[in-house]
Amino acid sequence: MPSPATASAKPAENGSQKKRRGPGALATAYLVIYNVVMTAGWLVIAVGLVRTYLTKGSYHNLYYSIERPLKFFQTGALLEIGHCAVGIVPSSVVLTAFQVMSRVFLTWAVTHSVREVQNEDSVLLFVVAWTITEIIRYSFYTFSLLNHLPYIIKWARYTLFIVLYPMGVTGELLTIYAALPTVKKTGLYSISLPNKYNFSFDYYTFLILVMVSYIPIFPQLYFHMFHQRRKVIVAEHKKSD
Repeated sequence: MPSPATASAKPAENGSQKKRRGPGALATAYLVIYNVVMTAGWLVIAVGLVRTYLTKGSYHNLYYSIERPLKFFQTGALLEIGHCAVGIVPSSVVLTAFQVMSRVFLTWAVTHSVREVQNEDSVLLFVVAWTITEIIRYSFYTFSLLNHLPYIIKWARYTLFIVLYPMGVTGELLTIYAALPTVKKTGLYSISLPNKYNFSFDYYTFLILVMVSYIPIFPQLYFHMFHQRRKVIVAEHKKSD
C-alpha cells in the first residue's frame, strides 16, 4: 500500500511536536545520506521506465526493465522501521512497519513469487504510483533535514497523493487479484494437514483477507493525508492572506 504518511527524516511538523528534539548531528547526516540514496534509487527506476517505454514504444511489460532496482530500493525501505524504533525519527513504529511491510510483501510475496502477474498492466500502475510518490517523499525529507524545503516539493507531497494513492491501491489490488488463480492452482506457500506441526495455512485465503483489509485501512490513511494537507498547505495559505 502506498505510504504517504510515513516519515523518515524530520520531526513532526505540527506545533505541539515542534518542541521535540530532532536527531543529533550524526543521525541527521545519516538520514540525509539515506534519503538522498533512496531519492536517487527511485529516480533510476523512473528513468528506466521512461527509457524502456521510449525504446519499445509500448507501456506493456515495463516491469522487467526495473525489476532489480525496484526490489532493492523497496526492500531498503525496511530501514525506516529501524529509524522509528531507535527514535531518530518520531513516526509510529507500528504504522511505519505496516506501510513498509505491505509494499515489501507485494514486491516479493506477490509480484516476484507469482511470475504470471508480472505481465499485468496493474503492476505498472502501482510501480508508477510508488515511483512518483517516493521521489517526492524522499526529496521532501532530504530538503526538510537541510532546512531548505522548496514550496513545490511541499505542495507535491501534500497534493499529488490525491491521485497517486488511489492509483497505487488500485494497481496493488488488481495485481493480488490476478495472482489468485495461480496461487490456488499451485498451492503456493500453503501448508496442508496432516503435518508434524499440526498447522495449516492457505495462502489463497490469506491474499483474499489482505484485499479485504484495504477496505477499512485505505480510507483512514487517505483521509489522514487530507488532514495533513489542511494543516500544512491550506493553513499556510490562510496565514499568508
